[in-house]
Amino acid sequence: MDLELAGKRALITGASQGIGRQVAETLAREGCDVLLTARHAERLTETCEQIGRTTGRSATSLAIDLTAEQAIAKVADFAGGIDILVNNAGAIPPGTLGDVDGDTWRKAWDLKVFGFIDLTRALYPKLAEASGAVVNVIGYAGESFPPAYIAGAAGNASLMAFTKALAKQAHTDGVRVNAINPGPIATERNTMLLRARAEAELGDADRYAELTAGMPYGRAGTVDEIADAVAFLASPRSAYTNGAILAITGGV
Repeated sequence: MDLELAGKRALITGASQGIGRQVAETLAREGCDVLLTARHAERLTETCEQIGRTTGRSATSLAIDLTAEQAIAKVADFAGGIDILVNNAGAIPPGTLGDVDGDTWRKAWDLKVFGFIDLTRALYPKLAEASGAVVNVIGYAGESFPPAYIAGAAGNASLMAFTKALAKQAHTDGVRVNAINPGPIATERNTMLLRARAEAELGDADRYAELTAGMPYGRAGTVDEIADAVAFLASPRSAYTNGAILAITGGV
């Protein structure tokens, strides 16, 4: 299926590793020129070089912490006119209500929750000019509400509401806003979360593999499986999909 993405410009945040990196490569393979942001300059440079070698498409990057002063404005200047925004940056730490102190909670939400919101606000006029698309990569904790990931569950649920509320307005501007809620995906980040969950539920972080062995298909999902879904939701082939939140969990 031709996703009709050739020649479009896409900005992906949190693009130096994991899901974000694979999204950038997948969109480039579909013909997009990709702009990448993350905090890790060296990883970003390596990712851009790899994308250029393997896809032949333009890949440029900006190393930046989205919570820094004026960071959102700098990213908006870097992006210029874009057709696609993929909000992906953010890592909310695990823990119960008693584990996560207020400062940790606020810093995590500054990056993920307010990072998604503030960057979408800054880039929305350009997206409206292009009849563009926003895809928010959020997380299934916003639907499953694990108590050992309470800050993430609450933050993700907020971003789900943000996605749906904005979508109700965005169609009048020709913009589509959708989201994906990945379940357990085979990334370094997910391994850390699984270890925390194994410690809470099994009393031993090293037993984390037991938590995926009983999953559908006996495994976690892959970054490719998430990136392919992002590409479809960002594409004109999903032109009537708006305000959707797609859970990719293997059926959990």
